[in-house]
Amino acid sequence: MRLRAWKSVVFLIVAAAAAGVVSARAADCGDSAAGFNEWLTSFKEVAIRNGISPQVVDSALNGVQFDASVAAHDRGQNFGSNFEAFSARHVTPARIKKGKMMMLAYAEPLERIEQRYGVPGAVVVAIWGLETDFGAGLGSYSTLSALATLAYDCRRAQIYRAELIDALMLVQRGLLRPSQRGAWAGEIGQTQFMPSAYLKYAVNAQGGGGGDIISSPADALASTANFLRSKGWSPGAGWDEGQPNFNALLQWNSAPVYAKTLGLFADKIAEK
Repeated sequence: MRLRAWKSVVFLIVAAAAAGVVSARAADCGDSAAGFNEWLTSFKEVAIRNGISPQVVDSALNGVQFDASVAAHDRGQNFGSNFEAFSARHVTPARIKKGKMMMLAYAEPLERIEQRYGVPGAVVVAIWGLETDFGAGLGSYSTLSALATLAYDCRRAQIYRAELIDALMLVQRGLLRPSQRGAWAGEIGQTQFMPSAYLKYAVNAQGGGGGDIISSPADALASTANFLRSKGWSPGAGWDEGQPNFNALLQWNSAPVYAKTLGLFADKIAEK
């Protein structure tokens, strides 16, 4: 089952402010395909003013379409409040077993990651498992169409226009293919980063910049640890609810039910 998590609203808002994209006006947003193509044409000019080359704008946005299913997902997302039911569905014996196997398979990079960022391997492997079932399900939605749909939608247009600019920047830097597929909310890669987070937190497994979070699990795990450390992760402290690092998990996903499930999954993976 594909999990779709609403990533931290905090970094989305910061991305919107940093991108300097014009805010949405009632006349240039909508909740259906009507007017989308005209808006997209005007948005191409916005992208060019924000530093994206005309060639990249054309290659990335030509063929992008309004996806009504993306808009429907955005309006219907809800994790609920029943931790026991949610965690039982997603922290299964089979998934725990696979998580332990991944801990062994990636033991060397996970050790380096913990030394560098202070985030235990069980935590980043748990995120990997919940987000994409350890890379088995990266998502089936056109990333650029999903982002453009949400950028046109009036609900959070400014935030998603900034994310769409960041996605085009990733294309321009050769880090994202225009044909990339991911989650309905525009998240991409092994652990599902928004484009703004990809630009800001992606590192390679050796600690350098330019990590490939899409095709390299080790890079994605390192990038995830880098994100958590930047959000206040305290090395050596606990991560369950009420413990010092639970807030960092809430920065990854602001839904308490999800963060508690993530902590439980990490606990199970870490058990000997």
